[in-house]
Amino acid sequence: MRELNKEELLEISGGAISGAIITALIKGINTILELGRSLGTAIRRIHTGNFCR
Repeated sequence: MRELNKEELLEISGGAISGAIITALIKGINTILELGRSLGTAIRRIHTGNFCR
């Protein structure tokens, strides 16, 4: 394997989507889903009058 010169190094482009971006998106989606579940549970408990005392 040979070393690349400066012009060749400048022409290298990376991938569009990396593993870190995918992981961040999945964590964001999971957070939004968890907030929706919590909100739905709170609304249901208020509606049915089932509260912790």
